[in-house]
Amino acid sequence: MPIATVNPANGETLKTYEAMGEEEIERRLQLAEATFRTYRTTTFAERARRMNKAADLLDEDQQEIGRVMTTEMGKPVKQARAEATKCAKAMRWYAEHAEELLADEEPAEYDVKDSGASRVRVRYRPLGPVLAVMPWNFPLWQVIRFAAPALMAGNVGLLKHASNVPQTALYLEDLFHRAGFTEGCFQTLLIGSGAVDGILRDERVKAATLTGSEPAGRAVASTAGEMVKKTVLELGGSDPFVVMPSADIDRAARVAVIARVQNNGQSCIAAKRFIVHTDVYDAFAERFVQSMKALKVGDPTQEDTEVGPLSSERGRADLEELVDDARRSGAAVLCGGERPDWPGWYYPPTVLTGITREMRIHREEAFGPVATLYRAADLDEAVLIANDSPFGLSSNVWTRDENEVDRFVRDLEAGGVYVNGMTASHPGFPFGGVKRSGYGRELSGHGIREFCNITTVWHGA
Repeated sequence: MPIATVNPANGETLKTYEAMGEEEIERRLQLAEATFRTYRTTTFAERARRMNKAADLLDEDQQEIGRVMTTEMGKPVKQARAEATKCAKAMRWYAEHAEELLADEEPAEYDVKDSGASRVRVRYRPLGPVLAVMPWNFPLWQVIRFAAPALMAGNVGLLKHASNVPQTALYLEDLFHRAGFTEGCFQTLLIGSGAVDGILRDERVKAATLTGSEPAGRAVASTAGEMVKKTVLELGGSDPFVVMPSADIDRAARVAVIARVQNNGQSCIAAKRFIVHTDVYDAFAERFVQSMKALKVGDPTQEDTEVGPLSSERGRADLEELVDDARRSGAAVLCGGERPDWPGWYYPPTVLTGITREMRIHREEAFGPVATLYRAADLDEAVLIANDSPFGLSSNVWTRDENEVDRFVRDLEAGGVYVNGMTASHPGFPFGGVKRSGYGRELSGHGIREFCNITTVWHGA
């Protein structure tokens, strides 16, 4: 895949870039290693000052970087600006909290005495250069939620971004440099996916994090396992959105639309499977379908656009194949289902019902504004349908019954359960999944400790 900015609204190639050669990659690996040796000794106060500066610069650049993101991957420009704001918030959060999150810990006094020590501490130390393989769908946020904690912990970052967002990738390197981080603290590697394996095998790279497809995750995990290196993987999801009879149906339907079509439906944590109790199925479906039909699809640079194009022609073709497979197997199309006859890689908000386990869309992630509706007879069947997926990233539950909430929290196989609201990542809460959605956690204290050497320091009596 060429490293290029291709406007998904019209298919026009705007900029192309040469992939870095072996000599440049080697130079950057040397720089990362050398920089880490000194950067790891900086204080939290020094790192926080630079991180806060980067957040301030990002706020200043919001309009321009929002336009770049929209041009590169098609998200509505209002959402692009909101993404920049969210990133600045996370950077400030880690600047403020990193020191306390990584403070030395004192084990229980009776364990210290039992070990024969006079004192024992647990200390968090940085690992070194961390390789981040990141996707295009949230081209700022996916990177910042890795970079902010990694840099605040004293690590240095190497970014291999998706090949269709090179301008955003280069902006990120420049942002940290302008904020006062030395050149080797955060570097963008303009490389194709074929170069990742060799970099991950390099002894100077100590760990890796990847957000992306299952095949990409397996490849990185396999190499990292062979090299015995730590990895964090977030590999997508097909999140359930369960609606029970006690829910506020009007509000649930309104939020369901946002939860499905945010970022043009191209979000790992977007709700994708809508599982509705039979007592309220008809009422929910009517409201949901009407609202999906009413969404404005069009030019993502316009302020009133709600759904822009998909990021690539291949992405749209993959989505169409899922819908067509379901339709051939008997699914009913309640709205959408046909690409519009105009330039760009657009696909309309679509709702399918009558889904069976044999259909691909029941098992595979629909990365675009396509929702599947399921009818559940009771709570047990709702849980059964929700868990009948290879993914387990997050989940949404709508009920006012606390006993039902307890059941869902206990039984849903997911990294998050959001009650009467839609899944959203926040710097203070751990983010990640189970099953084929990956392993490890980003954000919060859990995220910043993923790439730390957790060291026991024992002092004799």
